[in-house]
Amino acid sequence: MKMKLPLAKLLLITIAALTLTLPGLRADSDCDFAEASVRIGGIVPLSAPGSVAGGIGMDWGFQQAAADINAGCGIRLDGQNHRVQVITVDSEGVSEYGQLAVERLILQEEVAGIVGVYHSAVGLATMGIVQANRIPTIYAHPRNDYISASGYIAFEGAPPRISSGVDYVFRTSPPSSIVGKLVTDWLLTQGVDDVVIILENTDYGHPAAAAERAHLEAAGVQVDQLEVELGTEDFVPILSRLWARPAPPAAIRILVSGETSYNLTQQMAELGIAPTADTICVTNHLAFQSEQYWQTVPDGNYCVFERVGIVPSLYNEQAQALDKRYREDFGDVLVSFAMEAYDSVWLLADAIERAGGVSDPEAIVAALEATDIELTQGRYTFPYGSHNPVLPEGTPAYMWHQWPVPVVTVMQYFEAGQSGLDAAVLYPPQYQTHGSDYFPPGTAP
Repeated sequence: MKMKLPLAKLLLITIAALTLTLPGLRADSDCDFAEASVRIGGIVPLSAPGSVAGGIGMDWGFQQAAADINAGCGIRLDGQNHRVQVITVDSEGVSEYGQLAVERLILQEEVAGIVGVYHSAVGLATMGIVQANRIPTIYAHPRNDYISASGYIAFEGAPPRISSGVDYVFRTSPPSSIVGKLVTDWLLTQGVDDVVIILENTDYGHPAAAAERAHLEAAGVQVDQLEVELGTEDFVPILSRLWARPAPPAAIRILVSGETSYNLTQQMAELGIAPTADTICVTNHLAFQSEQYWQTVPDGNYCVFERVGIVPSLYNEQAQALDKRYREDFGDVLVSFAMEAYDSVWLLADAIERAGGVSDPEAIVAALEATDIELTQGRYTFPYGSHNPVLPEGTPAYMWHQWPVPVVTVMQYFEAGQSGLDAAVLYPPQYQTHGSDYFPPGTAP
């Protein structure tokens, strides 16, 4: 088992950090901490084939949250201040290693809760373990619908997930169905009639592709699929199949995570397959990390990508402060998964304080269900859970223990080397920034 990577830099917590306290957490400048800390487990991919960039960003978010909470005197329990400590373990983006990471955090580190995960396959593989051990867990970034939906589906016919009837799993990132519908809605506005989906062979890739394919085919679009393995470096054999087509597709949608997606997008662009006048390139949210994107995808101008997370122009003061520190440490725009990680630690810390301690996990779950708090991505609530178990007709099952209002936008670069902050927001219309829903290659606002 690999331990966490060190942060790019050690961050100094200034007096300004004391303003980042939450309702119920103290902001005393002179803290007298109890000896025992509140231990929270963090699981992220810090080694290939997992998304290493994603794991580093999430661990950074964990540690920033812990530092900010502790700058405000930590968690107040029974009249004493307790430090928050986040212990991060590497999942490598592999289900089995994720399970070992969870077991280590529970059995050896004796954590009060778990946050993070990133990959859907790891999330799905670890849910049963956190349930069986009664560990409140906030999944940040996994997209598979069943991360949250399975709690409600089980609840309808039997107690959710385990026999006690308490569901310990929450999620702050949007499920694939929300992200996929927005992207495919945008593709339909472009009048596409022929789409190729390139997906990773994982528990993220398959359901995400199935949802997007179903939506496109329902609108009469021809959809073909190509599968790739995470960690692949040479995509020429896969991409050569596109050359064999009688006509280029109207769009190519990439549902591949981590650094693998950068390699695929660059080779596709380098070979002149997309983006072109005939074929729209739709890659994933990692493209918003503009510094790394342009280093690894120098030919990726005019690619379209989804961004999960609040639009930077709408950042609140807490998000602005975190963005400033992220830029200082990484030289790039704050990414959504770092915000999700940061907020998840705050959510769990806030719930532990309101529950009165770490000894009663059911009380922590109840406190999470009653969450109503403003953090970097917006106001968090979990409207459906044991406190409100009947989902209204037409409400998707994935809304169980799900933050209901994550912001998702479709964006596009129109200048090589462009900052993610300067990329055009194309869709939905209310967030559009440059007066167009698409810029064909060679054009600009």
